[in-house]
Amino acid sequence: MNSDLIIVGGGLNGPALALAAATTGLTVTLIDAQPISTHKDPAFDGRSYAMALASTRLLDAIGIWPAIRDAAQPMLEIKVTDGRAGEGPSPWMMHFDYAEIEEGPMGYLVEDRHLRAAFLASLDHPNVTHLHGQTVTDQTIGNYDVTVTLDDGSTRTGRVLIGSDGRQSGTGSRAGITRTEWGYGQTALVCAVEHEHPHGGIAHQFFMPPGPLAILPLTKNRSSIVWSENAETAERFMALDDDGFVKELKPRFGSFLGNIKLAGKRYSYPLGLTLADSFVADRIALIGDAAHGVHPIAGQGLNAGMRDVAALAEVLTNARRRGEDIGSSAVLARYQQWRRFDTTTLAAATDGFNRLFSNDNPLVRAARDIGMGVVNAVPKLRHSFIREAAGLTGDLPKLMQGRRL
Repeated sequence: MNSDLIIVGGGLNGPALALAAATTGLTVTLIDAQPISTHKDPAFDGRSYAMALASTRLLDAIGIWPAIRDAAQPMLEIKVTDGRAGEGPSPWMMHFDYAEIEEGPMGYLVEDRHLRAAFLASLDHPNVTHLHGQTVTDQTIGNYDVTVTLDDGSTRTGRVLIGSDGRQSGTGSRAGITRTEWGYGQTALVCAVEHEHPHGGIAHQFFMPPGPLAILPLTKNRSSIVWSENAETAERFMALDDDGFVKELKPRFGSFLGNIKLAGKRYSYPLGLTLADSFVADRIALIGDAAHGVHPIAGQGLNAGMRDVAALAEVLTNARRRGEDIGSSAVLARYQQWRRFDTTTLAAATDGFNRLFSNDNPLVRAARDIGMGVVNAVPKLRHSFIREAAGLTGDLPKLMQGRRL
């Protein structure tokens, strides 16, 4: 037996689970298809993540947060508006202020380069074997173990196999796990911009008929952009040079932060919903996008993955302490029971919000504007939305409460 856990996927959820498990004494083999050089580039490339407060508590509990805290931008307010490009936002809006909750900022914006570097340094752990530039080609389930075959012909054996290998999870497909999925005909254009005026730690979500535009505060006078457009328009915009791209962005972005210019690279991702029909199989569990991929409309994709990490680490640790077989169906069923309903609800909510806001029907538009006004005017409703944005609702695993396992 090489290790207790074999984790396939070296993005962010996989390393987070590796550290969460390793700190409790479980041994882990983390298999990362990317070469180590991919995680070591210190240059800012425009990628960043909106980490809810609960997710930063998990990062703190596994020793990552102290290394990135000073480079993270607190998210102090969220403003949600509706409108059309070039016309400005509707007067109806939702405004969430972190001062309305006691716990602190609703979340933080963290650059990809800082987060990956912190994980890479922390994975130098006696309980973690980190394999770079290797992929899994096969997996075999035994009565008490699971064996994976790598592309170099070598094998690794563990008690549980964790798929953290994205929306097209090979781990899940080899296990016969089917998926429910559909596309939105939208593409997310992702980049970062520099701007003249300070953002004040305010995140903006501007709903337009083709899709939402998120403007998320980074450190200094920079913001992360997640801009959803219909697929054909997005393809045309991505084909433009940087000046042409910014010219298209400006009427949607507005002038409230002054002049803008690109900072780092541009990326594009087709948008759709995908949900694994089961999060577990014999000696197998799926986390993150391998289990559920949702629309970025609420910025909850990575945060949902971190909840998977915290829940699975807690289930496996508790089972080991009770002397159970951590890969048994009974143990893994507890993880599925904990996470399946929550993620299905999130998928339905993001799907519904996208359909509600990504259209220009005047009646629907009037109804949603009034709805935003009502939420904003009722303190109890507003407070519940703020806590939801901070990731503080539901049955929180210990790590997301800031407690160690």
